[in-house]
Amino acid sequence: MKPRAHDPGGEAGFTLIEILVALTLMVGVLAALASITAQWLPNWNRGFAHVQRAELLGRSLARLVADLSAAEYVSASRVNRQPLFDGDELSVRFVRTAIGPNTRPGLEFVRIATIPEKQGLTLVRMRAPYTILPQNATITDVTNFADPVALLRLPYRVLFAYAGSDGAWRNTWRNADQLPAAVRVTVLDAATETRLAVSTVAMMHVTVPARCAAEKNPRDCVFPPAKAQGKDDGL
Repeated sequence: MKPRAHDPGGEAGFTLIEILVALTLMVGVLAALASITAQWLPNWNRGFAHVQRAELLGRSLARLVADLSAAEYVSASRVNRQPLFDGDELSVRFVRTAIGPNTRPGLEFVRIATIPEKQGLTLVRMRAPYTILPQNATITDVTNFADPVALLRLPYRVLFAYAGSDGAWRNTWRNADQLPAAVRVTVLDAATETRLAVSTVAMMHVTVPARCAAEKNPRDCVFPPAKAQGKDDGL
């Protein structure tokens, strides 16, 4: 059998074998790309989620610190000169200048606390309109908090601590004659209870009543002597 002579006028093209080889190579390349993507995409998603959580954490802490730093020295009543402030490890209540697009000028009660939600324990900020409390009432008696805003959710958990002018940290701050000088915000990994490096401290802008600025001896106003205290108490 004689081989077919080459036809100079015929059109060049691919043989069936060449097409099959090209398809095989293409399938191999696509399979390699799919394998690489399957390994790389989950890591990319985890990295993106980590960056997103870190950004949300930073914003939440910045808002939390700004909120705490703006606490005002507002006395409970004319008789009880102690400021309206109450804090423990899981929650803090205070009075500050009202903020927000739908708020009226003035003051508001603020409560920041860790509460259980469907997504787990969540650090939530709530507020209530400021009103003059009864003579023997304290800020813990305020219950009409509304407008909840979630600040932090799992896997993070927050603990508060409070320091006075002596610099000693305490787990609670209540029934005190002054506002704390600083509030420590410790952020923990809820799963391992590890303290995270983003933990911070909010420095209070106001710690003593404004009336002390007009006193001849502001120190005696801030730290009244024992005799003066007894005299004021009618002793």
